[in-house]
Amino acid sequence: MLDVVDDTGEATSRTFVMPPGVAEVVCRPDSAALVSPLATMVVGIAEAMPAVLQAFRAGGGVPYEEYGADIREGIADINRPSFVNSLASEWIPALPDIHDRLQRAGSRVADLGCGIGVSTLAIARGYPMAEVHGLDLDAASIEAARQAATDTGTSQRVRFNCRDAADAELAGRYDLVTLFETLHDMAHPVAALSAARQMLAPGGAVLVGDEKVADAFTAPGDEMERFNYGWSALHCLAAAMTEMDSAGTGTVIRESTVRDYASRAGFSTCTVLPIEHDFWRFYRLDA
Repeated sequence: MLDVVDDTGEATSRTFVMPPGVAEVVCRPDSAALVSPLATMVVGIAEAMPAVLQAFRAGGGVPYEEYGADIREGIADINRPSFVNSLASEWIPALPDIHDRLQRAGSRVADLGCGIGVSTLAIARGYPMAEVHGLDLDAASIEAARQAATDTGTSQRVRFNCRDAADAELAGRYDLVTLFETLHDMAHPVAALSAARQMLAPGGAVLVGDEKVADAFTAPGDEMERFNYGWSALHCLAAAMTEMDSAGTGTVIRESTVRDYASRAGFSTCTVLPIEHDFWRFYRLDA
């Protein structure tokens, strides 16, 4: 992974350089080729593994916070390139009417399940006229997100709150509500989508980005299917099963499942958007 720059001196004083192709994969945080955060996430899984095994034996789940900062930060870092490079330039513009609304002063976006705020801040950068609110139930994530907003100088129009989206004070306020790779993690996804629908201003829309998996289960599954089932068993499903009456969706959330949840949440339409992405499928939900 490293090339020697000068091997004429002593071994302890040689200098090395990382080839550009390797650097893209390992240490460039905005590169679409970045995969190194997966290593951090594996460490988070390992730390929680005793609790995961106990949950399999006795039932129940593993609270999200037990996976620690490695999972929290790893998820943010592995998704960062997509958020930074595509969210405001490709994903939201795939909803032309919403894209136009967000150009206006006074427009609002709510980013549900925002984590440490990478997606929220990407929206704020792309739409400087909009007020953007990030909501998440994990206190540690919200603390990190607030610090990121301060560090980037966006705290005047970006707000992060550890708050339930079903709060009645949020109803009817937002032109766009987003849920990125979070619907499958939710114990009660229909209730979450119903809350998102209530948050919309007239003519607003919900944008969901979640896993791109096969239309139906087949065995053996392809590589993407197996990859997602692995994360599901060890993290996503385990975390969701901590709550009573959990839907137990897991990482392998199929298009038919999203459509079913959207319909049960009261949306009139659920449209798959023509956005190319290796791992996610995108949906527009209209009230």
